[in-house]
Amino acid sequence: MIRSELIQKVAEENPHLTQRDVERIVNTIFEEIISAMCSGNRVELRGFGAFSVKKRDARMGRNPRTGETVPVEEKHVPFFKAGKLLRDRLNGG
Repeated sequence: MIRSELIQKVAEENPHLTQRDVERIVNTIFEEIISAMCSGNRVELRGFGAFSVKKRDARMGRNPRTGETVPVEEKHVPFFKAGKLLRDRLNGG
């Protein structure tokens, strides 16, 4: 599912909201999650999962084409851990 499909689905299930209102709501939710993660905070949505940021240390990598050793800088990557309810539903529980 992509963002536009999510907006469409929420709009269909809430006919009292306009498409533009639903789009603003969805975009606000995503922006708040991104903002919290950029600040180094964890975002937990009970029953769904938790978004956090993990730090990957600098290391020496390898160029797969040439085999040459290259330095890879330290970086921060988004991480999602599914909640128990989501895991249970995915596994037929």
